[in-house]
Amino acid sequence: MIGYFDYTVILTYLSLLSATTGIIVSLSGTGHPYMGMFFLLFCGLCDAFDGKVARTKKNRTEREKKFGIQIDSLSDLVAFGVLPACIGAAMIRVSPTLFPICHKNFNGWYCVAIRFIAYAVLVLYALAALIRLAYFNVTEDERQQKEKGAARKSYTGLPVTSSSLIFPAVMLLQYIIPIDITIVYFIVIIITGISFLLKFEIKKPELKGILFMVLIGTIEFILLIILKILLHH
Repeated sequence: MIGYFDYTVILTYLSLLSATTGIIVSLSGTGHPYMGMFFLLFCGLCDAFDGKVARTKKNRTEREKKFGIQIDSLSDLVAFGVLPACIGAAMIRVSPTLFPICHKNFNGWYCVAIRFIAYAVLVLYALAALIRLAYFNVTEDERQQKEKGAARKSYTGLPVTSSSLIFPAVMLLQYIIPIDITIVYFIVIIITGISFLLKFEIKKPELKGILFMVLIGTIEFILLIILKILLHH
């Protein structure tokens, strides 16, 4: 078989499987965007450690290293580009108050126009994630050739993986404040997508920073479960 299947790529493969499952869950039936958030959080957890796990294997060939870089970006596109967009699409379908006129006249011109704009925002967000990841791959390859494989110290623009913490935090608002937050989600997804492409430097987190972000993600995961249970009852 083509490809590589050792322990260095397991977390990346798990992230892709989680993202795909999240997409299916979010878009199945009438839509389950809140469940999709759990899969997004798991993708973030996998991404936090996949690079460190891969680098523990000291005898990786150049092809294995390049393969790891490529599948990491491809997986990130699905997990942090497509999945958040699909969650947004599911939120449109289940939102009770975002487009109240549409509930009475779903096929009216106003509703069609609003839905077109909303879906366009989601598609452009995924495109922004794609552009950022492709740009990162090109510049990372150039940097490694220039710096002889030295570790990266900073990122240009907002990393796409940050969506694994941003959007679950927005979803928590749904359980904290008594209003529909779908419009807030779309505002945040616009800001996040633009931030992917802006030229500003962000310091790459060290192990302590990564563990802190994992802690935040864990707290979001637990709070989503607790609030979902309380709201259900």
